Amino acid sequence: MSSQEIPDIVIGRLPIYLRALSRMMVEGKEIASSYQLAERLGISSAQIRKDLSYFGEFGKQGAGYQVGFLQKQLQRILKVDREWEVALVGAGNLGRALAHYNGFRDRGFHIAAAYDNDPAKIGQMLCGLKVQSASELVEDVRARALKMAILAVPADQAQEVTDRLVKAGIHAILSYAPIHLTVPDSVSVQCIDPVVHLQRMAYYIKPPTQKACEMLSPRAPANPRPGGGCRGQWRMSSQETVIWHWFARASEVSSFEETH
Repeated sequence: MSSQEIPDIVIGRLPIYLRALSRMMVEGKEIASSYQLAERLGISSAQIRKDLSYFGEFGKQGAGYQVGFLQKQLQRILKVDREWEVALVGAGNLGRALAHYNGFRDRGFHIAAAYDNDPAKIGQMLCGLKVQSASELVEDVRARALKMAILAVPADQAQEVTDRLVKAGIHAILSYAPIHLTVPDSVSVQCIDPVVHLQRMAYYIKPPTQKACEMLSPRAPANPRPGGGCRGQWRMSSQETVIWHWFARASEVSSFEETH
């Protein structure tokens, strides 16, 4: 079966299976059933078997899977049985944190180059890499033949940087910018916005009761919202207002990725 015929949602679950298998290897497990994987991942065993069947037969019914063998097969399928060199665009707080993350190399990726447009960051060393000027991005990425990039820049700069990455020959972009990016069909984009996930989870949190409101905010009289929640329970003092405005202004940025 060609890769075009395999649902993307199935491809998206393979790294989760691979992560679980890698953990089992560390634990010294040699054989694992689909039921054991299902218990670890919260995915039905039938779904796991169906997903794996797109790529062949990796185990025998009743005997389970050889953990090491299945791990290597998934690495081959996902093309992470090699090391991919990745460009990092944005050397601010988030970019620095990503550069220091040890989990990339163990799972097939290596940040090979870093770029920023802030003169104060250009030329600095970041995990053994010299931060280069964003003006050199297209030429340098082409020279290195890089195919993957991580985007850690503000939303208002993300599309322009993406266009340059595509021009340089990048085929896969992991973006931390909270914005939809437009790319050709030949380029894959995955976006990570932690706030979106927090907002989704917030929907399922039960609003605080009136009693909880009184315990959390004893300085103001009760004024419950219809259906729950607290209104008028707390107001900032003049000193707190000054601190809030100072924090908000301190958070503003004008160059690559200072907010991340």
